[in-house]
Amino acid sequence: MPTLNWIGKEAVVNHHLQVPFHLLKDVPDLACGDPGSGNLIVQGDNLVALKALLPYYAGQVKCISIDPPYNTGNENWAYNDNVNSPLIREWLGKTVGKEGETLDRHDRWLCMMYPRLALLRQFLREDGAIFITIDDNEVQALRYAMDEIFGSSNFIATIIWQKVFAPKNTARHFSEDHDYVVVYARNANVWRPNLVRRSDQAKGRYKNPDKDPRGPWTSGDLQARNYYSEGTYPITCPSGRVISGPGPGMYWRVAKEKFIELDKDSRIHWGAKGDNMPRLKRFLTDVKDGVTPQTLWPHSEVGHTQEAKKDLLAVLEFETSADVFITPKPIRLIERVLQVASNPGELVLDSFGGSGTTGHATLKINAATPESAPRHFIIVELEPKIAREVTAERVKRVAEGYTNPNGEKVEGLGGGFRYCELGEPLFDEAGKIRESVRFSELARHVYFTETGEPLPRERLTKSPFIGECRGVGVYLLYNGILADKTANGGNVLTRAVLAQLPPFNGPKVIYCAGCLLGRERLQAERITVRQTPYEIKVA
Repeated sequence: MPTLNWIGKEAVVNHHLQVPFHLLKDVPDLACGDPGSGNLIVQGDNLVALKALLPYYAGQVKCISIDPPYNTGNENWAYNDNVNSPLIREWLGKTVGKEGETLDRHDRWLCMMYPRLALLRQFLREDGAIFITIDDNEVQALRYAMDEIFGSSNFIATIIWQKVFAPKNTARHFSEDHDYVVVYARNANVWRPNLVRRSDQAKGRYKNPDKDPRGPWTSGDLQARNYYSEGTYPITCPSGRVISGPGPGMYWRVAKEKFIELDKDSRIHWGAKGDNMPRLKRFLTDVKDGVTPQTLWPHSEVGHTQEAKKDLLAVLEFETSADVFITPKPIRLIERVLQVASNPGELVLDSFGGSGTTGHATLKINAATPESAPRHFIIVELEPKIAREVTAERVKRVAEGYTNPNGEKVEGLGGGFRYCELGEPLFDEAGKIRESVRFSELARHVYFTETGEPLPRERLTKSPFIGECRGVGVYLLYNGILADKTANGGNVLTRAVLAQLPPFNGPKVIYCAGCLLGRERLQAERITVRQTPYEIKVA
């Protein structure tokens, strides 16, 4: 398989493994509605934020929808699209070294994206998929990077989104009408898209001129080019005209016996005079409740860039035109992604939160289907000002209601979210667990270290037994979690501490500060001891 190489690649291919785990710090004043609704907005560098979220959401996300910087060279607006911002330059300097200061902008873009894409893959369920909007500047580099990270066999499609509807006469060469949506599955053998709702225009093709009691229908061709051994026979029309057979090089789709059966059931259309080439009647009630998604998404179906700006300006006010996002995505575009790639009750992730369209679209879909379990979103935004004043504020107004520029009150869609910032790393500079770390926070990291899976919410209790995975019980002794604190605060495994542990009939892994039990006793009890903090992944 061809691979892509660039300056700095060796430094970033495994960089996501070295990113330290950070804690998440709640900011209640910026939350909206019910913080326990399952929705979350995180402000911070998405590389660090994604690593912090892994112990909570690894393998649980059905749909990832991201709109990363296109790397167009445009630096004169709020959300830098050139990956040349001070934050990214500082990160590259630390990660890649001095050469990061002089990298070509395409090298910088790949250095920025690669570890983030590698982390995003870990969030997807086995039946999940990622949708990435991009343009011609980096679509080739993105495909090569995604082939490497996700596997070329998991490439699904490159969708063309018609982002504008009128030509730009100022264009130097061609007026660019489209962007791309690149789609990869976690496992292409498992992932399947949902059907797209049939449009009113498509439904309008179904009529009922003969007042058939089965309802509206449209006609389909009975001829096909694929050879069919029983597909060449004469047909007599109701008018008496004999059709000797299908057209040259064509075959009837069904055998003669099946054709007679369909005609008796009034499923053959002969035209108004009863002597046309026969066609098959297809009833609206017989077709699937939707159509297979196509790779061409016209603006009439999913919106365009002007619509996207109107969507945003209808909810938020900006002091100057320079503050307005120049490339927000239309709500209808993200709705289409969510409809195709997620179902009620499932989790959606957007790690380039920007203007908050993903949160807006999720709440809109939830409000349109109140009888179904709501979809949940996780949104990460790098810039503090944008995260607070655009991403979160937009989703908050959409949830609670707002007044649009015309002075009209718009009813809220409902829903809410937690708002978090990135806290301290789990471990201090000396590699020790910070004293501020709570048992519940460390328990999630311990369980993830041991199993590679997030700790189920229902298992998180104030007990040293934090869960079972694949037949192994996982325990954590930390901060005197035992009700009867023994010597060493109960954080060292002794006979007395062992006697207090909740029983588990099977192999056990116990994370603790130390162990005073002999090897024979540990073997008899089927216990593996992992010493904290040294045997907890710090990155």
